[in-house]
Amino acid sequence: MSVRVFVPRDSTALALGAEATARAIGAEAQRRGLSIEIVRTGSRGLYWLEPMVEVATAAGRLAYGPVAAADVPSLFDGGFLDGRPHALALGVPERIDPLARQQRLTFARCGIVDPLSVGDYRAHGGFKGLAHALAMRPDAVLQAVVDSGLRGRGGAGFPTGIKWRTVAQTAAAQKYVVCNADEGDSGTFADRMLIEGDPFLLIEGMAIAGYATGADRGFVYLRSEYPHAARAFEAALANARAAGWIGTGIGGSGFSFDIELRLGAGAYICGEETALLESLEGRRGQVRYRPPLPAVKGLFGQPTVINNVLSLAAVPTILAQGAAFYRDFGVGRSRGTQPFQLAGNVKRPGLVEVAFGLSLRELIEDFGGGTASGRPVRAVQVGGPLGAYLPADKLDVAMDYEALAAVKGLLGHGGVVVFDDTVDLADQARFAMEFCAAESCGKCTPCRIGAVRGVEVIDRIVAGQERAKNVALLRELCETMTDGSLCALGGLTPLPVLSALDQFPQDFVRAANAAAQ
Repeated sequence: MSVRVFVPRDSTALALGAEATARAIGAEAQRRGLSIEIVRTGSRGLYWLEPMVEVATAAGRLAYGPVAAADVPSLFDGGFLDGRPHALALGVPERIDPLARQQRLTFARCGIVDPLSVGDYRAHGGFKGLAHALAMRPDAVLQAVVDSGLRGRGGAGFPTGIKWRTVAQTAAAQKYVVCNADEGDSGTFADRMLIEGDPFLLIEGMAIAGYATGADRGFVYLRSEYPHAARAFEAALANARAAGWIGTGIGGSGFSFDIELRLGAGAYICGEETALLESLEGRRGQVRYRPPLPAVKGLFGQPTVINNVLSLAAVPTILAQGAAFYRDFGVGRSRGTQPFQLAGNVKRPGLVEVAFGLSLRELIEDFGGGTASGRPVRAVQVGGPLGAYLPADKLDVAMDYEALAAVKGLLGHGGVVVFDDTVDLADQARFAMEFCAAESCGKCTPCRIGAVRGVEVIDRIVAGQERAKNVALLRELCETMTDGSLCALGGLTPLPVLSALDQFPQDFVRAANAAAQ
């Protein structure tokens, strides 16, 4: 009987050598005449331990890592196929700190199942939510999503059920479900990790959305920089279609729904929902004026549900376990769990899925292990390149929508980028304006011109040229961008700029003094 060995095919694991490790395990087993089955999985998100190899033993699955190709012979010598001790032994994966302290709902299967096996997905509870939904009336499905308290995980935090209800109540012959998988924020990787590690969950969530709102067609808009995710999702679509979970008469019901994958072309602005719709329709990705909202007049002028990957992927759990089960996680108006993505100068980078409400300090120190450099944390950017830079004295802020907004922060897509005390926040403020100038769609003046002028004004401040006058000008410019921009790119770029200016003013003075010497 073959021993099952699990090796991740997640992009980050591949970047750290997982493909070479998998080949080495196969070759070593063949050389020794041992029968094994190598199963390529997603990642559990413990990226400091990748490539993490797991083996099915009589005592359950046991993990070893990080395993380089050169480590493979010693693993076989030590009897890792039987789960014997080794210097790289990590024990039972679910007991590895900090995975043991997480509350995984959306990412419960990642790193465990074969991402392309419908049978494996169903054996781990997959399609249970869709089956429950198909046995309910569409309006009851909508109510369950509303009652769960699920809010959009893409950044805006708008109640998902309310958006779906608007689409359902808008009369039209054709409706669509669009998944925004154009994950472009710095320090974020949850969408990619889920699509590569558990793509059927997204398929299931989109099918439930279609049933609840009366849509029979869906599109996933995926960034072109994710080739591994694209291949995994195409294969998953084909397998789900063959098994009858998308296409005509899903699960033996009278409901039909199919999904098509589309690739973006590298424009950050297409993460904004209306620019994404423009791109899907074959035009340049530019922001649309609103109203009308996409829920009323979206893709090809039809009512359209637009949610990001994490929003749609949360829905199967709600339908399988019930709205109350999901709502019991979290605090206040932030219900359920949030997959936080730890990146930057952090000792243990990776994905941390927990209920809303833990502090930023707990996330960085308890889950992330502090800085990789060992130096003190000076600033943390939460919410991608448009998020505020929070100083060390604000690390006790709770990680939920309202608490972060109260300190002029932004949850965004859940990205957390850590900086130690060597960071220059004047440089970071300049980067925010430079990023906006490079990624603007050009449709509105405050964003298109304001970001360019912002770079110039920051350069003058740093150079020590009429500092007080230019600081006042920068604040005025930020106010214009916030109030006058068509979308969040121009509207939120002032957030990191002003947070750097307000929380770290000494960096601008130090830079100016250095420029004068």
